[in-house]
Amino acid sequence: MMLRTFNLLLGCVWLSLGMASMAVEPEPELWMESNHPHAPWKNMTLQCRSPFRVSSKFLLMKDNTQITWIRPPYKTFQVSFFIGALTESTIGVYRCSYWKEKGWSKPSKILELESPDQLPKPIFWIQAETPPLPGCNVNVLCNGWLQDLVFMLFKEGHTEPVDDQVPTGTMAIFSIDNLAPENDGVYIFRTHVQMLPTLWSEPSNPLKLVVAGLYPKPTLTAHPGPILAPGESLSLRCQGPIYGMTFVLLRLEGLKKYSYYKKPVKNEAYFYFKSLKTQDTGHYLCLYYDASYRGSLFSDILKVWVTDTFPKTWLLVQPSPVIQMGQNVSLNCQGLMDGVGLALYKKGEERPLQFLDGTSNDGNSSFLLKNVTSKDAGIYSCQYFLNWKTSIKMETYNTVELMVVAWPSSVFKMGKTITFQCRVSHPVLEFALEWEEKTTFQKFSVDEDFIVTKIEGQGTGTYSCSYFIQSHPDIWSHHGKPLKSARPTGFLTWNSIMNEVFRISLFVQLISLLLLVLWIQLRCRRLRFREIWLLGTAQGVAMLFIFMGLLCCGLCKGALAEEIEIIMPTPKPELWAETNFPQAPWMNLTIWCRSPSGSTKEFVLLKDGTGWIATRPASEQVRAAFPLGALTHSHTGSYHCHSWEEMAVSEPSEALELVGTDILPKPVISASLPVRGQELQIRCKGWLEGLGFALFKKGEQEPVQQLGAVGREAFFTIQRMEYKDQGNYSCRTHTEMQPFKWSEPSEPLELVIKETYPKPFFKAWASPVVAPGARVTFNCSTSHEHMSFILYKDDTEIASSDPVQPGSSAAHFLIISVGIGDGGNYSCRYYDFSIWSEPSDPVELIVTEFYPKPTLLAQPGPVVLPGKNVTLRCQGIFQAMRFALLQEGNHAPIQFQSASGTSVDFLLQTVGAEDSGNYSCIYYETTMSNRGSYPSIPLMIWVTDTFPRPWLSAEPSSVVTMGQNVTLLCQGPVRGVGYILHKEGKATSMQLWGSTSNEGAFPITNISGASIGRYSCCYHPDWISSIKIQPSNTLELMVTGLLPKPSLLVQPGPMVAPGENMTLQCQGELPDSTFVLLKEGKQQPLEQQRPSGYRADFWMPVVRDQDSGVYSCVYYLDSAPLAASNHSNSLEIWVTDKPPKPSLSAWPSTVFKLGKDITLQCRGPLPGVEFVLEHDGEEAPQQFSEDGDFVINNLEGKGIGNYSCSYRLQAYPDIWSEPSDALELVGAAGPVAQECTVGNIVRSTLIVVVVVALGIVLAVEWKKWPRLRTRGSETDGRDQTVVLEECNQEGEAGTTANSPSSATPEISVELTVPI
Repeated sequence: MMLRTFNLLLGCVWLSLGMASMAVEPEPELWMESNHPHAPWKNMTLQCRSPFRVSSKFLLMKDNTQITWIRPPYKTFQVSFFIGALTESTIGVYRCSYWKEKGWSKPSKILELESPDQLPKPIFWIQAETPPLPGCNVNVLCNGWLQDLVFMLFKEGHTEPVDDQVPTGTMAIFSIDNLAPENDGVYIFRTHVQMLPTLWSEPSNPLKLVVAGLYPKPTLTAHPGPILAPGESLSLRCQGPIYGMTFVLLRLEGLKKYSYYKKPVKNEAYFYFKSLKTQDTGHYLCLYYDASYRGSLFSDILKVWVTDTFPKTWLLVQPSPVIQMGQNVSLNCQGLMDGVGLALYKKGEERPLQFLDGTSNDGNSSFLLKNVTSKDAGIYSCQYFLNWKTSIKMETYNTVELMVVAWPSSVFKMGKTITFQCRVSHPVLEFALEWEEKTTFQKFSVDEDFIVTKIEGQGTGTYSCSYFIQSHPDIWSHHGKPLKSARPTGFLTWNSIMNEVFRISLFVQLISLLLLVLWIQLRCRRLRFREIWLLGTAQGVAMLFIFMGLLCCGLCKGALAEEIEIIMPTPKPELWAETNFPQAPWMNLTIWCRSPSGSTKEFVLLKDGTGWIATRPASEQVRAAFPLGALTHSHTGSYHCHSWEEMAVSEPSEALELVGTDILPKPVISASLPVRGQELQIRCKGWLEGLGFALFKKGEQEPVQQLGAVGREAFFTIQRMEYKDQGNYSCRTHTEMQPFKWSEPSEPLELVIKETYPKPFFKAWASPVVAPGARVTFNCSTSHEHMSFILYKDDTEIASSDPVQPGSSAAHFLIISVGIGDGGNYSCRYYDFSIWSEPSDPVELIVTEFYPKPTLLAQPGPVVLPGKNVTLRCQGIFQAMRFALLQEGNHAPIQFQSASGTSVDFLLQTVGAEDSGNYSCIYYETTMSNRGSYPSIPLMIWVTDTFPRPWLSAEPSSVVTMGQNVTLLCQGPVRGVGYILHKEGKATSMQLWGSTSNEGAFPITNISGASIGRYSCCYHPDWISSIKIQPSNTLELMVTGLLPKPSLLVQPGPMVAPGENMTLQCQGELPDSTFVLLKEGKQQPLEQQRPSGYRADFWMPVVRDQDSGVYSCVYYLDSAPLAASNHSNSLEIWVTDKPPKPSLSAWPSTVFKLGKDITLQCRGPLPGVEFVLEHDGEEAPQQFSEDGDFVINNLEGKGIGNYSCSYRLQAYPDIWSEPSDALELVGAAGPVAQECTVGNIVRSTLIVVVVVALGIVLAVEWKKWPRLRTRGSETDGRDQTVVLEECNQEGEAGTTANSPSSATPEISVELTVPI
């Protein structure tokens, strides 16, 4: 890849005796402007522009000594450096740079000002389109620094110019097509002013053009080797097959400074570097040429490294650092340098275990260990290995510990990693790893391997993986079998480490305290009592503080997690102009600024980048107006605006340029990257509505395309981009009515077709229609490896992603929480060195919930015959919006439409069964970050030849008491359809037209006997259709309260075990009756019977839990159907072999606080019960309660422990429920510190023991001391003296313990104590 890239850049080879340049890194552009075209040196301004990014600082350098820098008030592409009249002090060599994220950019090309009465000296460089062979095309670019100059190309030996050009800018391009040997030679360039042919510039430095490819390529070798340390010597030998040639050595990183010539006698030349420097690092190649400048092919590129330390290598283990005995393991050594040997080392071994030569090292090489045994376990590392002598230091980034076990392991070691491998038998596009203990954890991989690091015990848990394939990228597989990772036995946690520190510190403190006491007893003679007491107390207090500090540090330690998030930039506002004079907008102009962010507080309008025009607060529409009135000369300039939020200022809007008092604003032209054979849209922004647009191409007098008034911007389309369409384009606007008033032409836009990679695959993993706060991930992928990726929003770069691992071919861009201003058109590209891919297909990210929801209707209706068409009309509120149609289950909107009004029609043609489903729509504005509306209410579309059958029900029940109200609901899945209600035996029907809900409601108030009957309903569409209509079920409306109530009994009893049989007996008072069984919560009767007697037995076999409930029954006479009796008494039935267990909770918490009680609340599912509370360790029940509340106190610590509760039915006191789940009440440590409670109790006990022991020791010692002797003193406020007798008479002959006066005066110490 490197070789192809540089061959492409070099093209047909050139050699320069002076200025020559090959820009690998983008450099800024520097040129000169003057308002004196015939004498530019009288007033000059240097302009510096960055190539593709805005910058906050620009730097102008003169003669590499004088520096001038500008820091504009906002980030911009271009700044001006005013020079004024050219004098002796301003003569010199100028270059400029701009500030990038990590430092200053590469300087611009050199602008040389030689004398006050001359034009600047031009410079040149070469562009080539093909490899270096005869017949290729060469472009010679000449920069004259000023506009409107005539460029002349001269060749040595010719009196007349070879070519001349008059470009519109500061640069001319001279093309040499079909390069032939006669084109070689020495060239120079000169410029002169168009209207003043006698005013010439100095000639440029000569260009020696060598036509390469006519001789065989030479070989380039390095001795002793291509990698050396600074200060060492290097010899590069270029050898060819022909004698007497001139050899040239080139360094690709700087052809001007690093081009070397030699003409030896033999067929080889040596280029010596006596003392290498780090800047000599680079890519070198050579060629040779004859006296006629006919050259050879290039040699192969030789990469030379000059460094005192090699780039670090890192080692990876495949498949895992924990390997089963007898298997093979691959140690993958990766580094930044290819073509260099590698060596594998094992800790404890003096010599390397294995070698890899440089020819097999491509930066990602592997050492293979076969049939590993326990002897292969150990710590491994890899380093570069050179076969020549050098002082370069070899370093490694990491070491890998290889563990050989007798079975596959999922055990973490402290500080180590585990590789999880997800394997399937067919090709997979991407894998995902999930961690059950942490729902936010998710990793993605394309090569089946996931590396998880164990950091302080936080990696253990249960993992599973899933995948999706290329043909169904939205469907993920089921999760694989979970794998549980654990910590090994003896794993040192933070708590265990702190416990060891605690024990050692405690031991040291006790020893020091004991030594203090012994020192007092054995060494002291007569000490001051205050010093002894303070010393002992200080020792004890210090120990107590250390003890408490260790106790706090020993408590449970939480894990810290770090999330990396891509912060979306503050969206820049939109700027436009309005006028009430369409034919003469300059008579009254108002500039508007609008922000896509709803949190914008105010707007600021700036002129020429620095002048503050005005500040306006944001309106409800998040915009502000800046009236300019009639334009004057003071209004001319470049305008842009910012939006201000509470904590951020937006990027500047696009610049609106007013160039005169009677001329339209200057438009702005832009386009995406042109790709041969594909459609290209050129955007022209005109700032005002109601203008016409025209597109011009350089060299053609008439517009190539024209468009009428289409808004504030227009899009010109080139249907199929070809080489003939390349060139410089510009656009102009004009008033709609003749005579046209034209604007100034826009800045030129150069369209050049370049070599590109295929466009990447780009998508949003979730739906691109999201609500604020949603998480959105963009995936950009390609089949090429080792690529870097760029994410664009509305053609502006917002994020980049370099390859995270060798072989990577995808990038994930994550927006953690989407904001209102984050919508827009997203796309991505990838690149490798200087070759870029085509832009991906855009994804429109629409952020909803900003505008009110629209309405969605189906025409002619929501039920459609197969093969017919249906139109879905989405009706919004605002004009000039873009609409999107959504279908439930689809990843992205299925249709888009832009509208000039407030509604659009989406046509579904020749619908089939797959088109059935729920549809909704939204609308959004494309000019302001795709801010969208709430989704419409879903509309169900049925593709069928028969209407779905509706369902008729009664609310609250079909069995209603006389005089109450009831509502008959005709429910169905079809919306926007009328309903008809039929009553059996009645000719007329009740109709409900155009219902907008899913159900038709027919209320019946103050029900009476006339309402009794059988009902049904059906759809009644309000459009003509041949679709069949089906009636609903039949509903019997029964009215109660007309007959005496029956009685209801149950056999064998109200509590029945599951699986047994049960009989409900309903006893009436009248014969020839129909009995109806009812259940509370059911709208329809459960069962009806027509017995021969006065009683009906409702048999319920094999009852289940759901048969539990409250039952009742009614009856009615056969002579008066559905005119029923009053309800029987309610009967509650429980289907259970043991009542279900209750729940137990604590209020306010399960943690006891000093002086506070805890209330335990026991709750069961059945009424009429008595609760009992039990405490573990106690045989008798703790408490009884009918309401389930138990108050627990913590006197003497007896309230701590595990509790459970149960209940019994008052009607069946011998049947108890299952006990509830145990609930633990704890002390102040609480469940949060559950793992540390025992350790903390032990520590607290030790604190008390140490303090008590300290007090006992001091008390004992106090009693051992002799009585204190008080020397008399007056009581007039003076101090008394207390003398402490010496504790031990040691080494003193002739003294007694009872003779204080015999103490040696030298060691008698008196302590003055205030009384």
